[in-house]
Amino acid sequence: MFALAAVPAILLLLGVTRLPESPRWLADKGREEEALKILDNLRPEGRAKPELAEIQAASREEASRVNMSVGEIFSNKNLVRIVLIGCGIGFFQQTTGINSILYYGERVLEESGFSTGAALIANIAPATISVIAAIIALQMMDRFSRRKTFLWGYALVAITHVLIATAASVLPEGGARPFILLALIVFFVGSMQLCLNVATWVTLSEIFPLKMRAFGMGLSVFVLWMTNSFLSLGFASVISAIGLSRSFLVFAVLNVIAFIFFFAFVPETKGRTLEQLEADVMSGAIFKRGK
Repeated sequence: MFALAAVPAILLLLGVTRLPESPRWLADKGREEEALKILDNLRPEGRAKPELAEIQAASREEASRVNMSVGEIFSNKNLVRIVLIGCGIGFFQQTTGINSILYYGERVLEESGFSTGAALIANIAPATISVIAAIIALQMMDRFSRRKTFLWGYALVAITHVLIATAASVLPEGGARPFILLALIVFFVGSMQLCLNVATWVTLSEIFPLKMRAFGMGLSVFVLWMTNSFLSLGFASVISAIGLSRSFLVFAVLNVIAFIFFFAFVPETKGRTLEQLEADVMSGAIFKRGK
């Protein structure tokens, strides 16, 4: 069984070998022609050279400055705001309940009405749709508004949680109940992976200015995984205490709150270079645009 865990790691290693170098890293190393070639493949026609010039200008500026201290970050209201937004993005990514479902999928399906053996087999479906939806999300990420993708995702997830809770409490034991709940759980996992998972990591990598990106990204990811830890440790106990239906209603409420948070506070990042985003965050312009 442990040997099987090496398979995805090997596939990831093979995939990484096909990734191009970062144009920013190449530019920093003085390999401008290679950077320009990669940008030509990634950007619309005519955009590569101006972006390379912006990268070089940002690199020169970065070389002349040091990273901000924590005190400097928290003395700037625009940076405090973007850090809080990043932490919120990380927190709400986990309150979708995605990892709780993936970790305890078999338990959830048993509560839905499947036998232990059938639940183990049925649990393959959410895992499979998770991978498929993530692949599609990678393809669509640069084609749609990040902000609208988040809003659609949290709306779909909240609605699906309500449907799961309703089905779990209304449908009689046996019959079609377990299969209806399985279909709704698969739809939830697909919606989350398609609209929220990839978008979360892409957005977190974009929104922080370079001179405090390590701090902002580190704190946001810390919040994300601590939220994951608390939910994962407590999810089984919550199901035992309040039942499957009420557990999903709690997730539904959390995702409604997430929708409001993203609608009110999270800015659009699509179509802007990292250099443009940095300037807009530092000036506060990013909080006034992209609604």
